[in-house]
Amino acid sequence: MNIALIGYGKMGKTIEQVALSRGHQVELKIDLANLEDFNAEKMSKVDVAIEFTSPHTAFANVKSCLNFGTPVVCGSTGWLDDLTAAEQHCKELNGSFLCASNFSVGVNIFFELNKKLAQLMEGQQQYNVSVKEIHHTQKKDAPSGTAITLAEQIIANNSSKSSWVNHSSNNAQELSIISERTDPYPGLHEVNYQSSIDEITIIHNAHSRDGFALGAVLAAEYIATKKGIFTMKDVLGFGN
Repeated sequence: MNIALIGYGKMGKTIEQVALSRGHQVELKIDLANLEDFNAEKMSKVDVAIEFTSPHTAFANVKSCLNFGTPVVCGSTGWLDDLTAAEQHCKELNGSFLCASNFSVGVNIFFELNKKLAQLMEGQQQYNVSVKEIHHTQKKDAPSGTAITLAEQIIANNSSKSSWVNHSSNNAQELSIISERTDPYPGLHEVNYQSSIDEITIIHNAHSRDGFALGAVLAAEYIATKKGIFTMKDVLGFGN
């Protein structure tokens, strides 16, 4: 495939290395220094775009890719208020779009474990559940998109919590997400069920950005020749 990288920071550079190792070409690399190259003519030469920028630019970038007729994989987080509008835009243009809070294969397995554990803990009122996430200091959003996904999965599968907050809470109905920013963490996520007599914890700890980059490239490979709106569950064959 010929790939466009929209965003060429640390993640973009890691994605480039993974893409090249899998036999793909990086036709176009867009960052702040060459925004004028993000146009229909240059995008017509690529098969798929991978977007990793910021919460403030992701929605516009996704819409532009869809307007250019380019399938787009988006890994930017912190812009979910506009996700429905992006999906609607994709449907109107019969495009191809995949957005994920985390592209790591391991994290997506972790998501499935989190849902199952939340179901198993239903009715176990002696346990209080919380979420903790640690990222590097350059991460622009808090809590992370992955932590939000974990929290929303717990709320959907366990009636002990009805909402999440990004701080420690004594409200029994609130699920606390604790966010820490410490270098050089690529990303750690922990779900903890604690009672007075014991605790149950599941953890995903990323050792590098490589797992996120590989998942993004796998997603690009998956949607490059398809039409529609997809998730990492489609890419990994997890079903519904």
